[in-house]
Amino acid sequence: MKNRWLDDRAVNALRVLSIDGVEKARSGHPGLPLGAAPMAFELWAHHMRHNPANPKWLNRDRFVLSAGHGSMLLYSLLYLFGYGLEKEDLAAFRQWDSLTPGHPEYGWTVGVETSTGPLGQGFATACGMAMAEAHLAAMLNTPEHKIIDHRTYVLCSDGDLMEGISSEAASLAGALKLGKLIVLYDDNQISIEGSTELAFTENVSLRFESYGWHVLEVADGNDRDAVSRALDEAKSRDDRPSLIRIHTRIGYGSPLEGSEASHGAPLGGENVEETKRKLGW
Repeated sequence: MKNRWLDDRAVNALRVLSIDGVEKARSGHPGLPLGAAPMAFELWAHHMRHNPANPKWLNRDRFVLSAGHGSMLLYSLLYLFGYGLEKEDLAAFRQWDSLTPGHPEYGWTVGVETSTGPLGQGFATACGMAMAEAHLAAMLNTPEHKIIDHRTYVLCSDGDLMEGISSEAASLAGALKLGKLIVLYDDNQISIEGSTELAFTENVSLRFESYGWHVLEVADGNDRDAVSRALDEAKSRDDRPSLIRIHTRIGYGSPLEGSEASHGAPLGGENVEETKRKLGW
């Protein structure tokens, strides 16, 4: 049974750890962690199969932060879920030789499944991971024994889905019916230069339906129950990949909420303190 009070505190801990890391580094991207923390926590705490004591477990679910600029969210997750990062590592965000570089790096930080940063790259890599799972399952599984059986989860941004590489990979994933691939789309409609409508106006849901994906929508990214229901439905549909379009507010809880000003720069000391007060921290 979920402990709602504890889960609420954990979500806000992810937010506060993220903005503190960016503030100390004096660079980074605080907006995505503030908006996407609820969906990420719900996934990691209640849906994703993983074992911090055995991070290379063969049948662990894979998590790819395609929006690699929001790396403080991933590092905060790894800290809270016991993957070996310490608070000192979070405080060393973006510093030379730290375990918390500006963008996630595979082979450097335990729990990071692939290097991400260039938008769309993580999305495409995750499609490859899902292809590998499907291929190995077809080769090795029997009716009596599911030797290979895991999912690949992606957290992607508007910017990821603007890229050609993600479109090509999504088309292939739909054609191959990669039902173990589930993408959480953090749809905050803000890029580093302003509204996504400056360059991105198509109906993403219809585009993915045309690729052969199962598309779900969550109206409020802070509604973790709705996120959980969408994840349950996506997991029940192994016949095709799933896109869960989750509407969020970039920089949630901060004075810069909903603004590109929260995208790629520290909030500033006064704004950090105001954000913590609003979150009850």
